[in-house]
Formats: sequence, structure tokens, C-alpha cells
Amino acid sequence: MQKAIIGKKLGMTQLFDENGSFIPVTVIEAGPCVVVTKKTAENDGYESVQLGFGEISDKHVNKPMKGQFAKSDVAAKRVLREFKLADCASVNVGDIVKADAFAAGEKVDVCGTSKGKGFAGTIKRYGNHSLKASHGTGPVARHAGSMGANSTPSRIFKGKTMPGHMGAERVTIQNLEVVKVDAENNLIALRGAIPGPKGGYVYITDAVKGQK
Repeated sequence: MQKAIIGKKLGMTQLFDENGSFIPVTVIEAGPCVVVTKKTAENDGYESVQLGFGEISDKHVNKPMKGQFAKSDVAAKRVLREFKLADCASVNVGDIVKADAFAAGEKVDVCGTSKGKGFAGTIKRYGNHSLKASHGTGPVARHAGSMGANSTPSRIFKGKTMPGHMGAERVTIQNLEVVKVDAENNLIALRGAIPGPKGGYVYITDAVKGQK
């Protein structure tokens, strides 16, 4: 990847282009992020930069993290994230990454944590078909139904859609268009929806499948 930034989802709104067409966008508070740590191939075996985003009081940071921030002479940050950039040599500890690193018209990938739905059945979790609600079905219309065959294979195949914990997992949305960048207020507007609730932290990188 060429560039990356950490942001916070503020919510969705709408914009209009030159022709008056409606564009649904998600507004993200992107940066400013500071380079906290820089890893090199000589010392660590690979190259990457660690960005920090969001202010936090020192009393909420444990002792190892305090030492890391003190070594870099950087104020404590709430969110830390490593990115393997293509040109890590040009980045130094203490550099600031702002929203203007991206420009309108570019394609980006956004990674976040989806909303947690708790324990869910197979209909809500996977969209499975429900049973008939009448003619003797009983109170099991939304149950999973038959789990497997007879004495052969005498087991449930791997991958069977089962009830369980839904959501609260890492999700990446690819090839979202940057509609507008407000560098003064550190805001980026992306076309469409992104994972996570309002106030959730997301990671924006340039599209891995390339710019069109």
C-alpha cells in the first residue's frame, strides 16, 4: 500500500454532484495521525510504520506503552495500528498524516469492526429459509431443521450454517470512492456504507486492487 490513515466513523449523510445527482456518503474523521514507531528490515525483519490516532490521558496507558510513547517523544494515543507501506524509508517518527493524504476520486479500502448482533439463529445470521408456520410445524418454525443424514455419514458436515454469535468481526469493504476531502476539518466522505457503529474506529488504505 502507498498510504494509510486511521479514522473514526461519524455517520452517513448525502452530497450532490455537479449534475445534481444524489450521493450517499459516510463521513469519517480521518487523522491527524502521528507516526509512533518505524520498523526496519535490519532491526525487525520487515518494514512498517505504526500510526497513532486519538488523544488519551496518560493515566489510561500501561507502563510499556508509556515507555514506547516516551521513546518516540509522542503524546499518548488511543488507537495504534501498523501499516506496511511501500515507501517506509521516506517516513520518520513524529511525522503527521492528515486527511489530505487522500484526494477526491481515489479508490480506497476501509477496514472496521461490524456491529455486534449477539446470539442469532440461522435465519437472521445466514438468511436460511424458515419452516412452515402452520400444519403441525409447532413452535420450531425458525429452528435450523435437519442437521445431517441417516446412519451415513452419521455426522454433520463442516461448514453447516448454525446458530451462534453474529457480528462484532473484522470486515473490509473494498474499492470505495473518495467523494470529498475536507483537509481543514480532517474529514473524508466516502461513497456508500462502511462497517461499524457511529464512533467506531476504521482504517483507510489505498485500494489493494488498484486504481481505475
